[in-house]
Amino acid sequence: MAEDASEPMEGAPLIKPSSTDHPLYETVVEACRSVYDPEIPVNIYDLGLVYTIEIDDENAVDITMTLTAPGCPVAGEMPGWLADAVEPLPGVKQVDVELTWEPPWGMDMMSDEARLELGFM
Repeated sequence: MAEDASEPMEGAPLIKPSSTDHPLYETVVEACRSVYDPEIPVNIYDLGLVYTIEIDDENAVDITMTLTAPGCPVAGEMPGWLADAVEPLPGVKQVDVELTWEPPWGMDMMSDEARLELGFM
């Protein structure tokens, strides 16, 4: 029986791994840290809203992100803010930001720095 390629493989991570070994990865992460959720005084990277940063051999950057809630007032704008932060980086060919709701964001996705900043630690 052939498996449907559109369904995730059993045991596959819900969040696709990032290109952490790519030379541009840390620079892209720092750019992500320059974007803030207007309602929370913490950057979107440390909030855990950036799920995946994928960088291909031609330095095209694909970012998968989420928001704290589907009704977030800046839902339509935040992906553009992120693209605007990453696109000007030296070496970056292009940026695509995709919004996802799977898996849903949870407070456990925040970094320790974000939890400390928000008084959760």
